Amino acid sequence: MPLVRIFHPAGHDRSYSSALSKGVHRALVSAFGVPEDDFFQIITEHQAGTGLFGPDEFLGIAHSADLVIVQITCAEGRTADQKRALFSAIAGNFGTDAGVPEADVVINLIETRRENWSFGNGEAQFA
Repeated sequence: MPLVRIFHPAGHDRSYSSALSKGVHRALVSAFGVPEDDFFQIITEHQAGTGLFGPDEFLGIAHSADLVIVQITCAEGRTADQKRALFSAIAGNFGTDAGVPEADVVINLIETRRENWSFGNGEAQFA
């Protein structure tokens, strides 16, 4: 039931967005046990200087103009070890599949109660 938002700089071909999308989903399946068909994503490309900003360096980590930001909203209840595994898998998948340096992957996880989701028909399936 995660909702994934991926923000990346424009200028890449379509396979880049696809690689990012698949990289996050594979990580969610492996680290969080998300079902294969639980796939809700929003991918947004930003032209340079329009809407995708991050510091050149934060916490001793240097970021380039190719910064990718991932925001995942999911049900609460995962352990800190599962979250670390997720973050590591996403960064690794991005590096392998899309050539994104791990330093250029920023991830934000937002946890919410299951009752706060509707997957259609105006129903709260888990309330």
